[in-house]
Amino acid sequence: MSDEPTLTEFERTLDERAVGILDACTACGACVEVCPTPGVSSISTAPETVAAGVVDILRTGHGDSAAETWASVCCGTGNCLTVCEHGINPRFMLLLARRAMKRDLPTLEKREAGKAEFKKMSRSAGIISRLQSPPDVLERLVPSSHPERDTPPDLIFYTGCNMPKTPHIGLLCLDVLDRLDVSYEVYGGPANCCGVLQMRQGDIANGGRQLDQTIKRYAATRAPEVLSWCPTCQMQFEEPAATQAFDTAMFPVYLARRLDELRPLLKTSVNKRVALCEFPGSTGVTESVVNLLSAIPGIEVVELELPPDVPRAGYTMFSLGPLPEFRKKLIAENMRAAERAGVNALVSVYHGDHRELAAHEGAWPFEFVNYMELLGASMGISHDDSLKRLKLMRDVDLIMEAVADQIDAHNLDPDEVRDVIANDMLTEQLLPRDRSQHPGAKD
Repeated sequence: MSDEPTLTEFERTLDERAVGILDACTACGACVEVCPTPGVSSISTAPETVAAGVVDILRTGHGDSAAETWASVCCGTGNCLTVCEHGINPRFMLLLARRAMKRDLPTLEKREAGKAEFKKMSRSAGIISRLQSPPDVLERLVPSSHPERDTPPDLIFYTGCNMPKTPHIGLLCLDVLDRLDVSYEVYGGPANCCGVLQMRQGDIANGGRQLDQTIKRYAATRAPEVLSWCPTCQMQFEEPAATQAFDTAMFPVYLARRLDELRPLLKTSVNKRVALCEFPGSTGVTESVVNLLSAIPGIEVVELELPPDVPRAGYTMFSLGPLPEFRKKLIAENMRAAERAGVNALVSVYHGDHRELAAHEGAWPFEFVNYMELLGASMGISHDDSLKRLKLMRDVDLIMEAVADQIDAHNLDPDEVRDVIANDMLTEQLLPRDRSQHPGAKD
């Protein structure tokens, strides 16, 4: 007897969408041709053959090695989103292919793997965020409840699960919304997960259930728009979820939309030459952040020139997880390019990227900041980048001493805190601080 349970409505919908793709796809290979991952993962098979292999995966769960590799290393770059003449979203097609490749794995194995990933994330996000903020401040960013209100908010600010690890960024976002006189409710943290961790492990049923619960919770607020900080959460809304009772937008896209109202608030000159550590996969985000930065008095934005063999790929650093060596090279080349360009700051877009870059402060002749810090500076708003301060200590005992008050305030277990600092905060580093250890470093 199969251990497969009855399909959920979410899974049945995915199956129906997969059939639609199979009917529409001609295996022309246009999506493969524009994708950077075949080149960086040494796929030399003809694009048409790779595309045909993906069609085979959707039908049977198996395809040739090139197709299975391409599906597995997809990092969400998004170059493919506008090239299909038949209306297919190839990025979503590859999500379905990865699902098909894991379909025959035991249900319990997928469920336990998804549960383990979720548990790991929940512990890390919960503790690292609490180490940096007293309870009343953290309550603003991760509310424990949402009182009923007579009128719906203008929007929901959706932090995602991990953004509270960099609380200064989230607090700056809320401060800017306050200055724009927007009514909002804040949702996020593991209780409002988008389900991606379970889905990546093949547990589509529970991942879909989590995503559906979050969407229903947001719909119940009657807010007309949800602003996502996390690009993964936004992608979950746009692709596997497909339809909601509200509009969605990435946070910087929303701010750029309201740039005329923001300009009068940007009163203080921030005299810096800056460059973005950018990733192309989230539509409109890079352009929006450049527009926001360019509106700040004194800011000069320059575009980094990367080597020809290092294409821009992914939608964040962490989306490049399937390509670990390429990811290291890309991060290193961004920092080298920033040095060549003579910038004062290399600017992150996302929280995860900032966690990586912040630990390199002092090793390069420029600072690492998030774009919200620059917006805040021009508006006269600032919050301590406590994550950078703690990571730069690079010593568990020193960090434990620095966060002792927050351990007490949140009634945390010191042994568990020590473990999270040692095995999450300090070891998630993708590149060592020592520049001589970076890929492509010259003696």
